[in-house]
Amino acid sequence: MSSVDDAEVLLRLDGVVKHFPIREGIVVKRQIGAVRAVDGVSLEVRRGETLGIVGETGCGKSTLARCITRLHTLTGGTVTFDGQDITTLSRRALRPVRREIQMIFQDPYGSLNPRRRVGSIIGDPFAIHGLADGAERRRKVQELMELVGLNPEHYNRFPADFSGGQRQRIGVARALAVRPKLIVCDEPVSALDVSIQAQIINLLESLQDEFGLTYVFIAHDLSVVEHVSDRVAVMYLGKLAELAEADQLYGHPRHPYSAALLSAASVPDPDRADRHERIILTGDVPSPVNPPSGCRFHPRCPKARGLCGTEEPQLVTRADDPPEHLTACHFPVLAGENLARGGTS
Repeated sequence: MSSVDDAEVLLRLDGVVKHFPIREGIVVKRQIGAVRAVDGVSLEVRRGETLGIVGETGCGKSTLARCITRLHTLTGGTVTFDGQDITTLSRRALRPVRREIQMIFQDPYGSLNPRRRVGSIIGDPFAIHGLADGAERRRKVQELMELVGLNPEHYNRFPADFSGGQRQRIGVARALAVRPKLIVCDEPVSALDVSIQAQIINLLESLQDEFGLTYVFIAHDLSVVEHVSDRVAVMYLGKLAELAEADQLYGHPRHPYSAALLSAASVPDPDRADRHERIILTGDVPSPVNPPSGCRFHPRCPKARGLCGTEEPQLVTRADDPPEHLTACHFPVLAGENLARGGTS
């Protein structure tokens, strides 16, 4: 898939598939279909980098995150972490792997048990993995609280006593407790105010520098992803549409869907905003139960032709692109092409 040395790859996904069966019947249930949430995703995450994953709601981002962390059992494909295939490991065999892969969840309100004190919540990883107890555990938890910008004296408070941003810091501290190699951030700032988002992003970046962390950062806000990511993967209806270095993708998106997403993003730079034109997509996102044939984006694509509806495009490097820029499109966006106007600028 790439020329990157295997030693540099921390996580590799090969043809990852996750379908959720649809069943009907009261006494005897039979499967009548499946939600094809993730449908053949292959990518690599390199040590020490941040890979951003973006796409509309329902594209499969969060399901992919749970496949990476093995919170979901895969329907197909493989997940290889640090050279080990973890796809079919039992719960017991997964325990040491769980120390190395942690997750920060989207909802800082729903991801913390309101009936438990913060010290116990952050201290859970130490207890589960038998790393510390008693006074030592309390000391480590308070060190973590201080590290993420919380008052260690608030060790015995409940989650309700904290703001949304502080609760997300609790989630960060919990994920960091066992010093993982990989943290999967599933829309960690989407439920927060803009000013608080910046604080959490800055915290994540400083922790990455300090501990050499690798992130998979999932979000629907492309401006946030641009700020934090080294590379960006764009998902549409369970598949990858484009994968590239962040500056390449934001500078010249090759997939029409990527271009449409970027056109809808806010542009803080006034000079760029003057040249910014919105690409309006027609139609609704198709159902993942019965996705379109060929390219899944073709019913909404301004560049679609007959081939797009019959033949699925492969995620490969297109003409004139650098080797690490992959696009799944038969007719990628050309330099200077303006999809908003249907021609070149």
